[in-house]
This record gives sequence, C-alpha cells and structure tokens, in this order.
Amino acid sequence: MSDGNREESPDLFKVRLEKIEELRSSGIDPFGKRFPVQDQAAEIIADFPAYDGEEVTIAGRLTAKRGHGKASFGDLQDFSGRIQVYARLNDLGSDAYELYKKLDIGDIIGVRGTVFRTRKQEITVAINSFEILSKSLRPLPEKWHGLKDIDLRYRQRYLDLIVNPEVKEVFLKRIEIIRAIRHYLEERGFLEVETPMMQPLAGGAAARPFITHHNALDMELYLRIAPELYLKRLLVGGFEKVFEINRNFRNEGISTKHNPEFTMLELYQAYGDYQDMMAITEDLISTVTQQVFGTTKIEYDDQEIDFTVPWTRLSMMDAVERYTGQDFSHLDTERARRQAVELGMEISAGAVWGQILNEVFETYVEEKLIQPTFITGHPVDVSPLAKRSQENPSLTDRFELFINSWELANAFTELNDPLDQRKRFEQQMDERARGDEEAHAMDEDFVTALEYGMPPAGGLGIGIDRLVMILTNAPSIRDVILFPTMRTREC
Repeated sequence: MSDGNREESPDLFKVRLEKIEELRSSGIDPFGKRFPVQDQAAEIIADFPAYDGEEVTIAGRLTAKRGHGKASFGDLQDFSGRIQVYARLNDLGSDAYELYKKLDIGDIIGVRGTVFRTRKQEITVAINSFEILSKSLRPLPEKWHGLKDIDLRYRQRYLDLIVNPEVKEVFLKRIEIIRAIRHYLEERGFLEVETPMMQPLAGGAAARPFITHHNALDMELYLRIAPELYLKRLLVGGFEKVFEINRNFRNEGISTKHNPEFTMLELYQAYGDYQDMMAITEDLISTVTQQVFGTTKIEYDDQEIDFTVPWTRLSMMDAVERYTGQDFSHLDTERARRQAVELGMEISAGAVWGQILNEVFETYVEEKLIQPTFITGHPVDVSPLAKRSQENPSLTDRFELFINSWELANAFTELNDPLDQRKRFEQQMDERARGDEEAHAMDEDFVTALEYGMPPAGGLGIGIDRLVMILTNAPSIRDVILFPTMRTREC
C-alpha cells in the first residue's frame, strides 16, 4: 500500500531492509531496547538557563538532517515538541559518527548530550552518545508538503500525528475537555459508572443498532445505541447522581457530523427535572470552555460563538412560527399536514401532528440556530422516554441544545410512570410494525424496574465529539476522533 510519501518505492524499502541487516551483522539491534528518558524537548527549550551546559537524556524521531563532513545537525521530535541535535565527529568518534550519518529520517533514536545555544541562537543538544531504538523502513512525507491527503490522514493517523503538529494539539484539547467535564461532575457529587456495551435490546434512543452473536449463550446482542435505560435502572436501585462518558454505536450513515462509533456524556439526577439539566448543561459547557481555552467566546468557521450564560430558550412551536410563520399550536394532524405541504414538504402518510411539527422544525429551523439555544416543548410523539408536560399533555418536559445548527445535547424530565411508559413502548412497536426500523423496542425489564418505583429525575446526553469539533474549530467529526470508521481498501 502506498502511503503517499515521497520516494516511496520497492527499491527504497529494499535499501532500508539492507541497512537493518547491516546493523544486525555489526551487532546492533535495529529495534533497540529500553532507554531511560529523563528530559523532554519542550522543557529544555522553555527553561534553557537551567539546562544550559547540562547533560540531558532524550529520545524521539529524527525528522530532519542537515550538514555533511565532520558535523551534522538534525531535528529530534518527541511527544512534547522538536529540538535540534548536533553530531560531531570529534565528540562521537569515527565509528559512531559514521553510524549517525547512516541514520534515515524517521528513525527513532535515544540521545545523551549537552545543551547549548548555537551562533544562530537555536537551542541544541550536542550528542555525546546515541542509540538506535527503532529503524524506520518507510520515509516520512516531505516536511514542506506535509500530509495533505485527507483520506490518508484519517487512515494513517500515526503519520498525521507525526507530520502535522496541530493535529496532536486537537486531541490534547479533547483530552483536556473530557477531563474537565469529569472533574466538573465529580465536584458536584455525580458518580461515574459503567453500563453494558452489549445489550439484549437496543434501547435508549431511536437508532438502528449493530448486531452481534454470543456463541456460548447462542443469542443475538446489540452494541449499545445509548446507556440510558441502564443508568435509569441505577436510579431505581438508589443511586441518585450518576454519569457515564461512553462509546455508543449506531448503524447509520457517515457524514462530517456522524461516525458510527461516537462518544457521549449521559448523566441522571434523582429528584431533578429538565430545568435542572438545562442549568447544568450551560454551566458545564461554559465552565469547561473557560477552563480549557481561557475564554467563553470561540471562533468556529469564521463566526464567533458566545458561550456566556444564560443561553437562549425557545419552544419548538415558537421557533417554527418565528422562522416559517406557521402556527402549530392547534394539535390537529390534518391541518399540520396541510401547513407542511404549503411549506413545500412531503409528509409520510402515517405521520401524526407531533412528528410533522418535528419535521418542519428540522427542515426550516435547525439551520438558523447558531448561538447556543435550548429548544423545549417537544411532542410526545417523538419523545418516548420523556415525561409529559403538565401544562400541555401533548408535549414533554424536554430540551435539545443547538449550537452552530447542530444538535449537541438532549435532555428531559424522565418518565417514571410505568403505565405511561408501557403505552409509549407499545406505540413505538406499532411504528416498528409499520416499517420504522429506528422505533424503540419493548423493554419489559425496564418497565418492571419502573414498577418498583423510580424517583422523579432529570437526564442529559451531550455529544462529546460535536462539542470538541466546535471548541477546536474542526470541520469534520473525523478530525476529533483518533481512528474514525473508514471503508476498508486493498493494501
């Protein structure tokens, strides 16, 4: 498989294989051994006065070589960054210096050397001795061209991380964001728990699952599409504040905002409701943004997104009326259908009022919601797990958070009435019978759990990948997932 690098050829590969055999014949292991690293490139550069004239022990990948004759400069890159190294015949001796000259760009070496500053004021490590730790058989992409092939960058993320330093920074920010989220919740009494990734029923969301087979039990299992129903079982069992930062799997299309395997934060709080979840959502995201980036104003795709609280709150019906001029408060299915047709939409024959309202919202409103906006008042017809609103039983106490026109979070006052929950599941089963593959299955064990009594509660899910995309100005979800799902190809 070609990796898009310069000079990639069978001859070059053969030359490097021959170098490996040459090293072995001279008693040198081309794939090294333990090396006691004590220093980092970035630390040496940041605190040069403390390191000036001192011996350091560093290791990393050789990414450049310059010079000939009796002295040679190179660049060594470790996890922290890049530092210049200097090899001199008089310091190393003829055998070691000849070995250094035969090193290839891409080789990983360990260096013991003395820190100094060159006449051009570049902080440098003069090599006193070095060891080959891993011989590179393939050349790196040219430094002045980099790795520009987008498909190749995602497939060979290791190359992307080596030659594009800004890529590593995105993933370091992702780590910081998740760490800050976890710290925020733990400080407020939430307990991190784990729930099954393989489940006998695909529940907790409207999505097509991946199916696998357990040989010993001879049964089909589903990779989880959401941890919701298990987390709520914990509320029944007496846990009052729980969260999980989890991997979910949905057998759906791939786009710049969708990957079949993705990361979600889900949390549940007993004795709370969707208003509590709204307060947590805006405070959590704004706090994390401030902590990680030092500001609550983020640039995304040439526009500023302001995470300063409070955020806009708007009901779904009010949002639809604001952006389409159509009033859906009548709750009449046929009238709603006519209104949708007037807007130029095609509505399926079995769709009811709430589903039509939701479709109009998705078609005409979502794209307008750039600044953080909570959309509330979702119809019962599209919210099988949310509690009905006491003011309007056709609606639920639920919100979705939209930023940059994307749905980023979903939350509601949890339905804890087992009788109502059973009816909702039965309605979902009717929709499944009519061909809706994403309709929720009947989960008898979950209904049984509710029959033992679940306290009133608020629940929240936040899409971690999309949040990281916005906070790091990433154009695609693949830019914030280390190893995104890709179609396989011949090697």
